[in-house]
Parts: sequence; structure tokens; C-alpha cells
Amino acid sequence: MTAAAASTGAKAVFCLCAAEVLTMVGVFSFPALLPGFIAEWGLSNTEAGWISGVVFAGYTVAVPVLTTLTDRIDAKRVYLAGALIAAVSALGFTLTAEGFWSALGWRALGGVGLAGTYMPGLKALVDRATGPKQARWISFYTASFSLGSSGSFLITGVVAEGFGWRAAFALAAGAALAAAVLVAASLPAVRIAAPVHKTHPFDFAPVLRNRAAMGYVLGYAAHVWELFGARSWMVAFLAWVLASQPGAAGPSPTAVATLAALLAMAASIVGADMAVRFDRRRVCAAAMAASGLGAAGIGFCGGLPYGVVVGLMLLYSVLIQIDSAALTTGAVIEAEPARRGATIAIHSLLGFGAGFIGPLAFGLVLDLAGGATTGLAWGLAFASLGAVVALGPLALRILR
Repeated sequence: MTAAAASTGAKAVFCLCAAEVLTMVGVFSFPALLPGFIAEWGLSNTEAGWISGVVFAGYTVAVPVLTTLTDRIDAKRVYLAGALIAAVSALGFTLTAEGFWSALGWRALGGVGLAGTYMPGLKALVDRATGPKQARWISFYTASFSLGSSGSFLITGVVAEGFGWRAAFALAAGAALAAAVLVAASLPAVRIAAPVHKTHPFDFAPVLRNRAAMGYVLGYAAHVWELFGARSWMVAFLAWVLASQPGAAGPSPTAVATLAALLAMAASIVGADMAVRFDRRRVCAAAMAASGLGAAGIGFCGGLPYGVVVGLMLLYSVLIQIDSAALTTGAVIEAEPARRGATIAIHSLLGFGAGFIGPLAFGLVLDLAGGATTGLAWGLAFASLGAVVALGPLALRILR
């Protein structure tokens, strides 16, 4: 690879990672303030799970179309549209959200915005950053999702504490708009070559027949179910632990969620490097087995001192994320070059579809097991995440 190509690739990676962090500011704003919304709007745990998860439902509906289009048009154009939709969603939430239904609608639209930025951004990177460093660049980009998640929890918590939750969502709208400006000004356009053989752009059958890629796709779905289920309810769980221990001291639940996302980013990069050095499937399977064991126990630890629970939650967050970039990189590497966009679309469709169900299922288990005031309910809810992620290694083994 020439020095000029390497420079162009590095510039594209920096631009897209920075833009991803900006568009992510609003993604976890609702989970970051979940206890306050439950109290202010009188939400049940199931309703809170719906609002937390509907972002990923909107994502799931839109991503097959938006990401598959990147096989035919420059992903930059799709990204710009997605960032603008994300800005409109956050602004609409700021101005009109006042309860379950209005919040549900705007958060669903936010999922469409995420569908237009996250995986189209990955395709834009792959189209511009080729060569031996591509796998590491992909891991940087996918790890930036955790950095964006951390920023979402941190910025939302700080701004909401000082100025209220509407100001936090208004800032999220501004950040998404800034991402659109950054990509428009800094990311060079590319010409997408026409396919050698004329095929329907939305024919996903060849992708589904690609067993090697689908192993990673299904493993990613199990991973995202656990990841978004845990992230959506982490603040609420820690708030319950803190409230049940009068006099307990330590970092706020939002601060813990912020630190957890930062540690998860580092874990994702380390996991991606391990997957390059060792057998990718074994690394991913071992990581999912470890996080599944963590999920089986973390919810039952609410009676331990708050500082201990915080430490265990941070460790669990690291275990969850080790396989994230490695799974996505595996799907990209195993995809047919001409169907890379379609493969990423299926990867996201199943992954974020599971991400929608995960927070909702967590809330349902919580309600069915006695509510958010009992340790047994929290234990079973987290254990349900572990039961699902345990299916990931099975998919990787069967679809070799």
C-alpha cells in the first residue's frame, strides 16, 4: 500500500470514528436517565424496556435498506442522511416528549438515524481504507461505538444534572448535526464500481448461504442481545443497589456506566488483536462463554457492598465487549466483496434486532420475577442475558 493510500485511509478512519462518537451522544441518553424517567412519567419496567429497546427496533427496520444501498452508492451519502435523521429525532424528543408514546416514536426514529450512520460508516471506511491495516482500522471504528456509548452516558448525565433532560437531548441533536458537517467536509467521495454480474441489490440469499460469514453474524446477534440488555439496565440496577444501602458511597451509576463503556472500548480493541493473532472463532467463543458466566452471577450480587458491585459490573462490561469488534471484522472478512454491504446489512439486522429484544426481555423478566425492588428479579433478568449469549459459541461451531 502506498503512503498516499495509507494517509487517505487514516484520515477516513479518524473522520468516521469522530463522527460516530458525535452521532452516538443521543443513543443511550434515555437509559442514562432511566430512573428519572420511570419516576417522572410513571413507567412500568416493561414500558421502560420498550423505550430503551425501540431504538434498535427502528434500526432493525431501516438497516437492511440503508446498508445494502452502499453496495450501489457511496456510503457517505447514506451517512449524511442518517446523521440528519438522528438530529431530528433528538430535537423532536427535546420539544415534544412527555410520556410513553411520544418518547417511543422519537426513539424509534433515532434508531433509523443510527441505521444510517453506524454500519454505513463501516462500509465507508472499508471502501476508503484498504490494505493490511484494514482489520485494525475496522476494530478502531467498531470500538468507537463504546466510546460513543461512554460519551452518551457521561454527557447526558452531566448536562441533565445541570440543565435538565431536555437540554441533554438538545445537545445530542447538535452533536449529530456536527457529525454530518464533519463527514460532508472531510470525507472524500468514492466511486462505487458497478457489479460485474447484474443482481438484485436486496437479494440476501447468497449472504445467508455464506456459512462462514453467518457464523459470525449469529454470534454477533447473541452478543448484542446481552450488550444492549446490560447497558440499558445498568444504571437502574446500580441505582437500586445504591438506594438499598443507606450511607453507601461511591461513583454515581451514570459515572460507572461511562467508565464501563470506556473500558469496553479498550477490551474490544484488545479482543480484535487477539483474534488476529489466534483463531478468531475460538477467541470469540471464549469471550462469550466468559461474559455468559458473568451475566449469570452479576444480578445476584446486589446485596454486596456498593463498591464491590461497581467493580464486578466493570469487569462484566469488559467481558461483554471482548468479542465485539472481532465478530464484526470476521463477518466483513468472510463476506463476498461484491456483497459486503448486504452482508453488513444482515449482520446489523439480526444483531440490532436482538439488541431491541434484549432490553425489552430484561424488563419483562424483571416484572415477572417480582419487580425492580428484589434481588432475585435482578439476578434472573441478568441471567437471561447469559442464557442467550451462550448460544453464540454454538453458532460459531456449527457454521464453520
